[in-house]
Amino acid sequence: MTRLILIRHGETVWNREHRMQGQQDSPLTEVGERQARQLGRRFRDEKFGALYSSDLGRAHRTAQSVADATGRSIIVDTRLRERHFGVFEGLTGDEIERNYPREFLCFRSRDPAYAVPGGESALQFRERCLACLNELAGRHAGERVVVVTHGLVLDILYRAANALTLEQPRPVPLLNASLNIFGHDGKRWHCEAWGDVAHLEAAAVTRFESGMA
Repeated sequence: MTRLILIRHGETVWNREHRMQGQQDSPLTEVGERQARQLGRRFRDEKFGALYSSDLGRAHRTAQSVADATGRSIIVDTRLRERHFGVFEGLTGDEIERNYPREFLCFRSRDPAYAVPGGESALQFRERCLACLNELAGRHAGERVVVVTHGLVLDILYRAANALTLEQPRPVPLLNASLNIFGHDGKRWHCEAWGDVAHLEAAAVTRFESGMA
């Protein structure tokens, strides 16, 4: 069994402000920096084969704490980026609804083929994520690999492991700096652990839902 430990980045300023981040970026908050440090300490004595990260700043900064604690180099893969939300990026939900009412309704319909202007559809995003994660599982067969990425990348692999469609609501939360462990047996994905934040102090546990990942 190959295991990927997927980690969501630490809390960001735009997380706190409930802004759509997508492939734009905002810095980690003080809480997010603390989450990253605590994450690094958890991996200090862990054995794993490689450390991958999205190239976006919030994920790479989180991965750096793991790299600093373990001596591992970060392998950057742009396919691990968050979904591209086009003209919605940088805006709050209220701002999106006010400025792009028609596009907002289409987005809220959960049509997997709909792409926000300038962005990518859920179908395109799923194809990108699974192509990357399946490739990593094949490249590191039988190993444990750490992957620091974004909330909706976690969402895609959770859906693949639990046979959930893109239209169905996700029944579990997305937690910043959480460990989410998936096994691959050569044929399919299995979710072995979700939302593990045992390394975080209670005050540093944060969650942000929907497309604001």
